[in-house]
Amino acid sequence: MKKLINHTKIVILCGGYGSRLGHETKLIPKPMVKIDNDPILVHILRIYKKYSFNNFILALGYKGHVIKKFFKKNKEFKIKMINTGLNSLTGTRLYKLKKYLKSEENFMLTYGDGVSDVNIKDLLNYHIKKKKIGTMTVVRPPVRFGEVKLKNNQIINFREKPQIKNNWINGGFFVFNNKIFNYLRKKNEMLEKAPLEKLAKHKKLIAFKHQKFWQCMDTARDKEYLKDLLKKNKAKWK
Repeated sequence: MKKLINHTKIVILCGGYGSRLGHETKLIPKPMVKIDNDPILVHILRIYKKYSFNNFILALGYKGHVIKKFFKKNKEFKIKMINTGLNSLTGTRLYKLKKYLKSEENFMLTYGDGVSDVNIKDLLNYHIKKKKIGTMTVVRPPVRFGEVKLKNNQIINFREKPQIKNNWINGGFFVFNNKIFNYLRKKNEMLEKAPLEKLAKHKKLIAFKHQKFWQCMDTARDKEYLKDLLKKNKAKWK
């Protein structure tokens, strides 16, 4: 088991435009946006490395040359960088990596813009135990704004960014069996649409529930929130 865990490959999807983040992504790809002295991508890689995983494949697209230049100087990680197309969607980016993953019974995948304190070893072991094609980490994210409860205009309760209690969402941090490639097509498509929908329909996709910290960086507001956590030494993913 130790050998399997240490050598499992991790795909990081790094090719999107990141347009919702604002002006910064006109110059650099979203995974290279810094939330302290390091880009968020480095923080994501360190989440895996903390659990002894250090075999990464970066699926590049928009401004991929910026990522290549950065990691030519950074030798902290074992990385293979593959151009998967400027306008490729997530499913197609993974499809284009098939030849690099053909010898892998299982591999991991996540997005280049989200951090969490998910236990990566527990996630992989759970996937192996359940014997499904796909395992998706699901999370209950904080709502965008503070929740206010009123009674006759009197505030009776206020909670800053409470967690959503009843719904789970895709938090990234996947594990896939190699059979996932049977669900992918050459047609440009999102992994989160037909491929995962078919897996779910065939009962081949299982959830790994993560109740603790998770945060994506979709917007400038999200970026500032992550920066603030780091500044206050409350970055739970580190």
